Amino acid sequence: MSNYTPQPNTFSLFANDKGDNPKRPDYKGDIILPDGTKMRLSAWIRESANGGRKFLSGKVEPIQERQESAPAVQAEGDDLPF
Repeated sequence: MSNYTPQPNTFSLFANDKGDNPKRPDYKGDIILPDGTKMRLSAWIRESANGGRKFLSGKVEPIQERQESAPAVQAEGDDLPF
């Protein structure tokens, strides 16, 4: 999924094979809206209560950029404050 760049108004979903968590989506992907906003798509395979027909249910949410972790503070010398 990381090497795929969606075009505006299109999307692709890729099988999510990471982990055994039953709450994880079965498929994940990205979409770029007409205004350039990039959104994350998640989809789950579900089965209807009436007749047992399979369908996809989904969720669309903003992509949260990963925050850089703060650099570790290095102490000067071996002096301990206690």
